[in-house]
Amino acid sequence: MGAFSRRRLAAVALATASALLLTTGCGGDDAADDDGTITLTVDVFGQFGYEQLYQEYMASHPGVKIVERGTGGNLDEYSPKLTQWLAAGKGAGDIVAIEEGLLVEYKANPGNFVNLLDHGAAELKGNFLDWKWNGGLTADGKHLIGLGTDVGGMAMCYRKDLFAKAGLPTDREAVAKLWPTWQDYIRVGEQFTAKKTGAAFLDAATNTFNTILLQTAGNAQGYSYYDTSDNLVVDSNPAVRQAWDTTMDIIDSGLSGKYGAWSEEWVSAFKQAKFATIACPAWMTGVIEGNAGAEASGKWDIAQVPGNGGNWGGSYLAVPKQSKHQAEAIELAKFLTSAKGQIGAFKAKGPLPSSPQALEDPAITGATNAYFSGAPVGQIFAAGAKNLKPVYMGPKNQAVRTEVENAVRTVELGQRSPDQGWTDAVSNAKKAAAK
Repeated sequence: MGAFSRRRLAAVALATASALLLTTGCGGDDAADDDGTITLTVDVFGQFGYEQLYQEYMASHPGVKIVERGTGGNLDEYSPKLTQWLAAGKGAGDIVAIEEGLLVEYKANPGNFVNLLDHGAAELKGNFLDWKWNGGLTADGKHLIGLGTDVGGMAMCYRKDLFAKAGLPTDREAVAKLWPTWQDYIRVGEQFTAKKTGAAFLDAATNTFNTILLQTAGNAQGYSYYDTSDNLVVDSNPAVRQAWDTTMDIIDSGLSGKYGAWSEEWVSAFKQAKFATIACPAWMTGVIEGNAGAEASGKWDIAQVPGNGGNWGGSYLAVPKQSKHQAEAIELAKFLTSAKGQIGAFKAKGPLPSSPQALEDPAITGATNAYFSGAPVGQIFAAGAKNLKPVYMGPKNQAVRTEVENAVRTVELGQRSPDQGWTDAVSNAKKAAAK
């Protein structure tokens, strides 16, 4: 997911997320239930789409009961809790989701996780895109801490009814032609804003900033906040500054609704149709449907993203060493990340598979999404998935990203000028990286 990354993220209020994650102080049961059933706890964030898959798995494994924690939760709430559980040696689920932006940080302590290579995972390598498989390995290639779930192919989701209200085209191909570049996107946004529809053109500058950054970095250096030697390059990587400057243009044009991403206000804005576009990696479709509700079905559609592709989000499933049911958890993780599992998750909530076999399956290539006006999501997201360009994430990527996006937010809210915000972004990113 990717989350992105997934992300790679929240679809419900933070209070709900906190409650979900704080429930109970332990992960999987220490022993089987009285009837011999083994309970496996799966810790996730956002929308992974596993509910039906759990039912199928339990039906074929009558001795296993699956409990999921954290569904819909915010990554910023989930990650510190997972870190605490791992440090304490207790509390984590039998399977834990790890967002790609945090993977390097967790790989620094591979001993916290079962080495899946010791449990037959090597034979599964061909089930994943090469870069996705390699992402789960430690630098020496000897320890596989996680199996890949999704990747975050990029698009732009938009409200057809708001576009019509503003006198703009609503057909997805016509919409894509409006914004081949981000500057074109800004121009369209200014046209939309001039029509005074009562809605903003986009939800939040931070989401758009992250999209532009990952797209730009993927098409250039292949890294964002850290280079591949783990040097912090916030102030020297042209991709970061380019994404910043373009986002400042968006803010200056008055296009953002200023709804803090993943906040209660943001969730409400979906329901109230308060913005017309949102940067939309594949996993975001499930978030939108969950937030906007059934009443908005058919009012949303999906078009090509400005610029050239991009990849935001994606996660891994790992088995902590502290699990009391490692063997059973490993088998469940293999099932959930299999081609069948990834197809099922895509059908349920939209996360784009990282399995080549799944990406070639007619269930994916021919997929449409009724909620998004029958959009051919298989064509939109899956067609270019094999050519996605991953962006390297450094050891403190999430903490650094949070500080940079906080700086974007201060400018968006009029609290700092773009130059002041940039100074804050660089300074606070360096502090976060040094902790």
